[in-house]
Amino acid sequence: METIELTQNERFQASKQKMEKAAYILKTVAHPIRLAIIDLLSEEGEMGVNDICKALDCEQSLISHHLINMKLRGILQSQKDGLNVFYALKEKEIVKLLQCIENCDCNM
Repeated sequence: METIELTQNERFQASKQKMEKAAYILKTVAHPIRLAIIDLLSEEGEMGVNDICKALDCEQSLISHHLINMKLRGILQSQKDGLNVFYALKEKEIVKLLQCIENCDCNM
């Protein structure tokens, strides 16, 4: 079996694509409420909008704005049941990223 070596430019382009995806995800979750939603859903699994609002003590319109934004960007998934909408993490690997950030010993 022949191994195919990538050129330096091909390696750069592959790395660039990975970095662009990482930046896209980080920009999507870069808000304290969005991080709190992800943390909550990682512990609870699927939750309704009203339950998320109660848990985070925030207005429904604010929570809905963040939920819709993260859903549109592929971080969350939703399921409608009558008048209720339930959200869950679609990209479960993001929890590992947030754990790494929490463990970072930054001087803040």
